[in-house]
Amino acid sequence: MGPSQSGQETTYLTGGRTALSPQPEITLMQGVMLHSHLCAFRVLYPAAFPAQGDEDDDDKIVGGYTCSPHSVPYQVSLNSGYHFCGGSLINSQWVVSAAHCYKSRIGNYPQWHSSVRLGEHSLTLNDGSEQYINSIKVIRHPSYNSNMLDNDIMLIKLSTPATLNSKVQAVALPTSCVAAGTQCLVSGWGNTASSGCECSSPVLSTSQCTKAYPGKITNNMFCMGFLEGGKDSCQGDSGGPVVCQGKLQGVVSWGIGCAQKGYPGVYTKVCMYVSWINNVIKSN
Repeated sequence: MGPSQSGQETTYLTGGRTALSPQPEITLMQGVMLHSHLCAFRVLYPAAFPAQGDEDDDDKIVGGYTCSPHSVPYQVSLNSGYHFCGGSLINSQWVVSAAHCYKSRIGNYPQWHSSVRLGEHSLTLNDGSEQYINSIKVIRHPSYNSNMLDNDIMLIKLSTPATLNSKVQAVALPTSCVAAGTQCLVSGWGNTASSGCECSSPVLSTSQCTKAYPGKITNNMFCMGFLEGGKDSCQGDSGGPVVCQGKLQGVVSWGIGCAQKGYPGVYTKVCMYVSWINNVIKSN
């Protein structure tokens, strides 16, 4: 069953990342890592699916293949004093990311200021192309399930429109779902003060995906990568883009292990949410 196209949950972006309790073997892709000699490394997914909560998790891309400067001008960094997730600019005032990238700060924690950084290549070196814009609203999908990571998608509204140019551009939404075998580009940043990384990986068939993760794949997810192991889907940071033939087809969501045989990366299937995205933008 596809996602609901009506209703919405509106929150305000306060930074932070999904809470995960450390347990052996299975891990969530929370700020995914690129490994320099494989294609990628995914953070371990606790238990069978992540527990709900608010713990921090500092894993992100830490190596891999450096992007040419501004070769992925739709890639954004979500920042709360540090980079914690990626996202994709889809028009001058809206960003798509993963719902698991949102968390509130309550109790003894101060509310964290969050901004969206556009036009970035290096997160530590400015080249004059950067735009830092505060987020004013976050709308997670109303059917987001933090246990299954189903409907793992959210929209972020910028306080002011971005200035679109050669280094800050929107990526188009898909008009149809991507076919198995299509090569797609995933991008993101490193664990240290690094430049962006990217690489290309194939979309896997639904049967390959469900065989890898029995009972865990919904119609709103797809897999990408290399089943033989030793290579992986080269995921970017959690919430970051998967772009296929110029269209935003995926959002980095979850996976098991590090380039392990039989465990590809799992992504939110953006084609299932185009009507919801357009309706939210129109009403906000």
